[in-house]
Amino acid sequence: MTTNEEAPARPPIPKTEISQGFWDAIAEGRLAIQRCTSCGLLRHYPQLRCPSCHSADSDWADVSGRGRVHSYTVAHRAFHPAWKDHVPYVIATIELEEGIRLVCDLLDADPDTIAIDQAVEVRFEDLPGQGPIPRFDVVDASGG
Repeated sequence: MTTNEEAPARPPIPKTEISQGFWDAIAEGRLAIQRCTSCGLLRHYPQLRCPSCHSADSDWADVSGRGRVHSYTVAHRAFHPAWKDHVPYVIATIELEEGIRLVCDLLDADPDTIAIDQAVEVRFEDLPGQGPIPRFDVVDASGG
């Protein structure tokens, strides 16, 4: 028996034709959200039709990547073996400056100090074998 066990790989990220623009932007270091070209609604998760006007026409709009913690929970048990070395960790709903919300894990956030309305900013982290994903970091009061 070996004591040097490697952490198992994370489950694959589901990337579809509908979400490809999101992942293409991330690969370029940008956060882009699907936008209806008929009514201008930003929407996430990507969808075939606009939930507001039902248009099938859309493009991808770059967004700031800055936002605030809208809500959060702290995971104390790993739902998958790949996360066992990260518990406890924060899973948050981030409301971007543009008003759209995304759910993500904040692996570097302190579960004891995370708070509603705390400022966050996107960063991109490369997952081995899967490519970059968006992550958010807490921004301290001095802006850094």
